[in-house]
Formats: sequence, C-alpha cells, structure tokens
Amino acid sequence: MSATSYYYEQGPIRPPSEAGSLLVRLTRNCPWNRCLFCPVYKQDKFSKRSLEDIKEDIKNMAAAAEHIRSISAASGYKGVINRQTLSLIQTDYYNLLPMAFWLYKGGENVFLQDADSLMLPISLLEKILGLLKAEFPSIKRITSYARSRTIVRRSVQDLVNLKKAGLSRIHIGMESGNDKVLEYMEKGATSSQHLEAGINVKAAGLSLSEYVMPGLGGEALWREHAIDSAALLNKINPDYIRLRTLAVPTVCPLYDKVVAGEFVPLNDDGIARELALFIENLDGIESFVYSDHILNLFEDLSGQLPGDKNKMLEIIYKYLQLPVKEQEIYRLGRRTGHFRTLDDLDDSAAYLPVEQLHRTLKDKKTSVDNYIQKIMMQFI
Repeated sequence: MSATSYYYEQGPIRPPSEAGSLLVRLTRNCPWNRCLFCPVYKQDKFSKRSLEDIKEDIKNMAAAAEHIRSISAASGYKGVINRQTLSLIQTDYYNLLPMAFWLYKGGENVFLQDADSLMLPISLLEKILGLLKAEFPSIKRITSYARSRTIVRRSVQDLVNLKKAGLSRIHIGMESGNDKVLEYMEKGATSSQHLEAGINVKAAGLSLSEYVMPGLGGEALWREHAIDSAALLNKINPDYIRLRTLAVPTVCPLYDKVVAGEFVPLNDDGIARELALFIENLDGIESFVYSDHILNLFEDLSGQLPGDKNKMLEIIYKYLQLPVKEQEIYRLGRRTGHFRTLDDLDDSAAYLPVEQLHRTLKDKKTSVDNYIQKIMMQFI
C-alpha cells in the first residue's frame, strides 16, 4: 500500500487543548448549527458517519502508523518516532506527517469530531471506542465535544458505559450561564440544561471541560453574563473552565446584528472588566481555569481554584490600572505576537517595536481598536 492511500477523514475544528490529539471524525458538522456567534459549519448539513466508514478510517490510521514505524526501522531508528523520523516523513511522506507527529508525542490522546459525537447511539460509540483502543493500545485519553441538549437525553448510566468503553472527557460549549444571552445567541440550550448536563457528566466519573465566552453579553448584558456564568459553574464544579473570547467575523450571523447596531461588542478593556467580575464570583469550586485560546487577551490567566484566584485577578487588575497608552501597547503587543504577558511591557526588545507601531497608528489617526479587530479576524 502506498503512503498516498492512507486516507482518513478529519473535520475543521478541535479544542485548543487537543492540538496534539489524533482526530477521529464520527459526525460531520453540527446538529444545531444556529448559534449566532459561530462561523463554523454554516453552509454544511449535519450527518452521522457510518460504522463502516469509521472502521475504514481507523484501519487506515493503523496502517499509516505501521508504515511510519517501518520508515523509522529502515532508517536505523528501530521503529522509534524521533525528530529524525519526523524530518524524513516531512521530506518524503508529507501526508503522513499528522500521524507521525501524534506518534512522536506518544500516541496517547484522541479527539472525536465534529461538534456533537454523542448524537450517535451509545452502543455504536462503545464499538468505536473499542476499535480505537484495540488498534492503538497506547491511547490513554479519548475526548469529545457534546451539546448539553444532547447529554441530558442520555442517562447517567449511558455516560458511565461510555467511560467504561474508554471515553475520558467531554467538552461542553456552555458559553454563558445567563438565559437572556443564551436565547439571544440562539444557543439552543438553557442554563438549566447546562446544569443538568454538567452534573450528569461529573456523576458518571467523566472529566468535564466547560467553555465560557467572554464578551458574549455585549455591552448590554456583560454583568449578567459574568455573574450568572460564574454562578452556574459554581453549581457544576467542572474539572476545567476554558475561556475563549468572542470575535465577530463577517461570516457569522452575529456580524449583521453588529452592523445594524443591535449588538454592541465589548472592546478589550470591557472584556477585562467582565473577566474580573466573572472570576471574582467563582466560589466554592476546585476547577482549573485556562485561557488557552489565541483570541484571549491574557494568555497567562490560569490556575486552580480557589488557591490561584487572587493570582488571576491580580493580572487583570494590573492591566486595568495601566495608563491608557500602556493598555493599548499591551493589546497591540499581545495581538501581534510580540507579548505573551504583561511582564513583556518591561522587555525593551519586545516593547520598542510595538511602541513604534502604536506611534504610527496615532500619527495616521488609525483606531487601535479597529486595527486589533482586523488582526483578530485572521485567527478565526
């Protein structure tokens, strides 16, 4: 079999935390596909892939992995996937590079695509999980997106059965705990459904990652969005709370409402104030908080509650206390990739080119907010 025949289908998205995971596509697109803030899948219909097609993908994945090991062995590396093997693959077998990189990272983590794998029958999911573990004994973690509305239609025993079959973690796009925000954004789930789904996932012993979207309430509902999202998470106590800031590209339905003036987005300063209010209201839980999305203003806003709560708040307070010019320079530095943390403001090598950019924008009377918004659209 030639290297070009090792085809397996992959979808367009996965959580940032699954960057090193093997992507296995069980469904195509999203069964809901109406969220105003989401630019993905809007032109595509949802479909469930057949067991036969998924089996063929897993078979081709295993064959690709075996071929990569044979390349390593033939090159004198005894089947070990090291940097030298990766270099060989990149040069002569580029289509095998994603599998080679996964093996290089240990071949341990798998993410099931697309937006809601739990739409499939539980018995079918159990078979797929079994196939994956049989073909790749090195697998230690298998995760999936799932909608709260789908999860509440499954029993806790269903979720327990999936855990026994090999599922480790469920990622839920909660986005907000405020029903007005959820309804306006056409999320297709209520705060009570989010609560029930989160509690059931935890009751089944599965790891739970909840996503919150800073900025989703806009100027009108930012306080309610922050407070109610924190209150809901306090009831769920998820293993992970992950932040991904709202951005509004032209291809998402929310853009038209922004143009019409119906929805007024927060700028970075507003997002910072909202984040502070959100974290201030997280209480009585042991969740890990991660700001692991490129759209987020504070990359280092992370830690475990409750011990790291003050550390996270200090980052936001420090930003809010900066002079306006320094706030703008930090924002430019963060968005252009020169800065990773507020401490980079004290690094002259990183600071000077950003300060020059800031001066140029001011000389040309270019809005810093508009300039940053254009950069952020490139990340989506």
